[in-house]
Amino acid sequence: MKKIYLLVIVALLSSCVRQVENPTESGSQPDIFPDYVGVTIPAGIAPMDFGMKDDAFTLVDVVATGSKGGELHVQGEYADFDVDEWHDLTERNIGGQITFVVSAMKDGRWTRYKSFVMNVSRHRLDDYGITYRRIAPGYECGGDIGIYQRDIHTFDEEAMFTVDAVPGQCMNCHTANRASADEFLMHVRGEKSGTMLQQNGRQTWLNTKTDSTKANMSYSYWHPSGNYIVSSVNTIFQAFFVGNKRRIEVYDLISDVLVYDVKKNQLLLDNRLQTPDFETYPAFSSDGTAIFFSTSKLCNVPVEYEKMKYSLCKIGFDPANGTFGERVDTLLNAEALDKSFTFARPSFDGKWLMYNVTDCGNFPVNHKEADLWIMDLRNGSTRALKEVNSDDSESFHNWSSQSHWFVFSSRRIDGMYTNAYFACIGDDGKATKPFLLPQRNPKKHYRESLDSYNCPEFTKTKVCFDARQAGSECLGGNRKQVEIR
Repeated sequence: MKKIYLLVIVALLSSCVRQVENPTESGSQPDIFPDYVGVTIPAGIAPMDFGMKDDAFTLVDVVATGSKGGELHVQGEYADFDVDEWHDLTERNIGGQITFVVSAMKDGRWTRYKSFVMNVSRHRLDDYGITYRRIAPGYECGGDIGIYQRDIHTFDEEAMFTVDAVPGQCMNCHTANRASADEFLMHVRGEKSGTMLQQNGRQTWLNTKTDSTKANMSYSYWHPSGNYIVSSVNTIFQAFFVGNKRRIEVYDLISDVLVYDVKKNQLLLDNRLQTPDFETYPAFSSDGTAIFFSTSKLCNVPVEYEKMKYSLCKIGFDPANGTFGERVDTLLNAEALDKSFTFARPSFDGKWLMYNVTDCGNFPVNHKEADLWIMDLRNGSTRALKEVNSDDSESFHNWSSQSHWFVFSSRRIDGMYTNAYFACIGDDGKATKPFLLPQRNPKKHYRESLDSYNCPEFTKTKVCFDARQAGSECLGGNRKQVEIR
């Protein structure tokens, strides 16, 4: 009897699928959203659902065939692949391709398009997912800000910490130590400002402003040992444009770089990193023996904001005793190259340094011309990631734990909202065509979402975070005061 019921269900499901009858053969590939044509994906990624960009299409039929075996057939308003079946198809085709044949119906007539492929990388991406701050791209008020985590192998998203827990405050992004779910920090701004560290499930709230420093810690990066955090201290302002195509410039009035000794609760200062000029966006090298940072000469901002051009520099660091090297090396000279180099992020395997290039300034997300560049740390050669960059802003890039994948924010869809994109880096330093963070029914999701995906960062496992405790301690105002060594 059960077998009969099963046959009836299969028959009913089959009757819902319309036959692709007498299609017009198109010589071009389908115009789909998101643009997944020719992308490279990791096995086990969430289903790469897509639909026709043109809303006049009412039905889409997709057959996905693996070069090493397996086939999926879906039909509906958009290509909606089953998670388990999709995972099985990608796992079977590691190092191969999945070919997609798309037929779409408009005005009752079918069109069959030229096939396209997705490549399945031999490099795995087994990190659990990414964390990011969701924030509206407007500037009128703080809005409904929240830090979220997303399983990149499914469509599951979970709020970690939202403004509901700390009303009236602004939270800066979750910063992990090499994609660790157990070791991270975040900054809260506002009347109850503070820096929260979480290590091994324990939360510690810090007051990082002292009489010897100009501001609180802002842009931070962990030492691989977990014993230090390098950070800039910034006073950040916004200037708004009138009468041109630009909306906003974010700039610093002051900015220095320092190191926080986690175990001793001390700030480590060096006069070469606390000058009258601007120093910002520090990051430890993969082995923890150097600090990358950006620096610009002092100028009258915001009037002379176009003169703010940041060089990319490096200084040695000895983690054994917490001391700095004897000299500062300039890797990219802003004055000589007439560009601004910011947000350096080394790959964890020590091979690459990815950074932003803009015409000026230190806040690339608001610069339409902002591009990603990559430097080979083994020989110093550098180039633009033309295969990744678009005509709009690319920014806030971070590496996967195994350094074969990176995630970044881009405004390429509409010039307003930043969204998370992924790409793979080969052994030659060349990147694959990036793909947009998969969503179920992506056209509906990205059209209706009112948030930007800000500062995406990988996490190896799901983050366990007690938001209620964090909110209570933040609003309670109890802070551990940092000291100067």
